[in-house]
Amino acid sequence: MMKGQAAHQNSFPLGWFLIAVIAIFALFASARGQAVSHVESVGFTVSDMDKALDLYTRILPFEKVSDVEAWGSDLEHLSGVFGARVRVVRLKLGDETLELTEYLTPQGRPVPVDSRSNDHWFQHVAIIVSDMDKAYAYLKANKVRHASTGPQTLPSYITAAAGIRAFYFKDFDDHVLEILAFPPDKGAQKWHDLEKSGKLFLGIDHTAIVVGDTETSLRFYRDALGLSVAGESINYGPEQEHLNNVFGAKLHISGSKTRDAGINVEFLEYLAPTNGRPFPVDTRSNDLWHWQTSFSTGNIDGLFRTYKPEYISTASVLFKEHVLGYRKAALVRDPDGHAVRLVEK
Repeated sequence: MMKGQAAHQNSFPLGWFLIAVIAIFALFASARGQAVSHVESVGFTVSDMDKALDLYTRILPFEKVSDVEAWGSDLEHLSGVFGARVRVVRLKLGDETLELTEYLTPQGRPVPVDSRSNDHWFQHVAIIVSDMDKAYAYLKANKVRHASTGPQTLPSYITAAAGIRAFYFKDFDDHVLEILAFPPDKGAQKWHDLEKSGKLFLGIDHTAIVVGDTETSLRFYRDALGLSVAGESINYGPEQEHLNNVFGAKLHISGSKTRDAGINVEFLEYLAPTNGRPFPVDTRSNDLWHWQTSFSTGNIDGLFRTYKPEYISTASVLFKEHVLGYRKAALVRDPDGHAVRLVEK
């Protein structure tokens, strides 16, 4: 009898231990289920849609997927802009989606004319090209505006980025775009496979945002949204300075990715110079420096049970009609002020 009692007493803690382990795994699986799956699109506000489309579909080879107008209380509650009426055009390049929004009413403010690449409202998308020299010559022939002094080849002492070629340019609203060419030992295999297609512009690799502190940003993007760190690099030297057009530029660059393949998110933390200006606190969605990185998820409300973001929208908004392509959405700010949209299809 004593032996049986001893055996029972020893098995009791083991049983509870197994239950605890199962519960932990269940919670982990639940948390992963709440994480975002992929970047659904990257977008920004434009002042004149027809003028924007001239660049993005005539000079650049984006293809129009949809072109709709939307208005009403659902849109107002999502955008935080009363009286909003918008024209939204979704464009594709390869597998990736760019979303342009023109506020027909009310119009917002232009990008500050003295914006620099280390200001915290800076964001761009990186378009992969198969041949940097041909792409640059083509863009010059079409009179795009330089943001870099010219294409730059990152040097061998920046090991993680050595051999990458890049160039920044601007659209007519001063949104910054990047063209990027990977050497054979860098970048996703997808881009090297697409190089054989004969196309010059291949797709969007990532969107990059300036952040004040990488770890603070990771608490939002990694811990709340579920992204994972994909690599990091310290970039400096004359090539990086002329790419960003910021004298003395030294950056801690971290790449992050979602669970599913698609557009990645890159953090640009300026270690020098540190005089980049903060995100304007009075920014509204109709201002032309407003970008939004849109993530797809199955459970918007479950994402922020512990992390409490600043909302642009009035929490999550359920749309009565699916004109914009989703049934539920929320718009929040990351720690630096960049807009992040969460959508449930």
